[in-house]
Amino acid sequence: MGHDHDHLPSEIRHEKPLWWALGLTATFLLAEVIGAFLTNSLALLSDAAHMATDTLALMIALVAVRLSRRPPDARRTYGYARLEALGAMFNGGMLFVVAGYILWEAIARFRQPQDIASTGMLVIAAIGLLVNLISMRLLKAGSGESLNVKGAYLEVWADMLGSVAVIIGALLIRWTGWKVIDPILAVLIGLWVLPRTWVLMREAINVLLEGVPKGIVLADVRGTLCAHGDVVDVHDLHVWALASSTPALSAHVVMGEGADADRVRRALADALHERHGIDHVTLQLEVDHCGDACAIDPAARAHDHQGHDHADERGHHGHVHR
Repeated sequence: MGHDHDHLPSEIRHEKPLWWALGLTATFLLAEVIGAFLTNSLALLSDAAHMATDTLALMIALVAVRLSRRPPDARRTYGYARLEALGAMFNGGMLFVVAGYILWEAIARFRQPQDIASTGMLVIAAIGLLVNLISMRLLKAGSGESLNVKGAYLEVWADMLGSVAVIIGALLIRWTGWKVIDPILAVLIGLWVLPRTWVLMREAINVLLEGVPKGIVLADVRGTLCAHGDVVDVHDLHVWALASSTPALSAHVVMGEGADADRVRRALADALHERHGIDHVTLQLEVDHCGDACAIDPAARAHDHQGHDHADERGHHGHVHR
């Protein structure tokens, strides 16, 4: 049974918004770094540091998108789709480092507050807010489909919140003269970003460890397979993600005597697509089995069949990729 094994998307829909967001962010980054030193604002420097990671995150996302378009080869038969997870991990690591530096510097400023040029701080932060809002608008559509774009979106989103905080801080410093507001804002920005960074890294780690994709329950998938009238048993069931939005499944399915393997395979593939959104499906259909596992409670299903002879002459191998 012949199939097309190209697992890559037919088009990269979100590359152009990434380029626009990168251009805006990189252009403003230089101005914000200069402004942070001219105004002596740690909060503004914190925002500039996040803007720098935004720029690098967008660059990494674009590189990963480009590389992920490379077709599978003899060494990487699934292609390069998982580079998005590696890019997301790198972006998350950068955010942790930047947040750590800002928190460390804030401690020093609590002990010795420094003068802040609040007017310049306010103007630069306001421009940064505008840039972040435009970038968020550009990236929002792709943030739910790609870990790379989601990582870039979260960085820009966090920086947008930082810009809002800096604007508020600049106004408060101007009105009250309280210099300690600056490091307080820097700490709050850092603490706000860290939990969201961990969520991103956790999703990337799950992809790299071939964990069950988010939103898919393995027991429900098994139930879908077992619900077919000709299926007697399901074992060696694996569900993982080729990329953040590309779940894949492989399983050994035991059929009853006289069942039509091609018909069963097509029916199971349709059910997996409709109920779980799994389109990349590899099934091995067999007529011999080691027990009626589908009729047993899943908690009692302990056999693994690792020693099963998959080359049995009565087995039917099949790959379905919608």
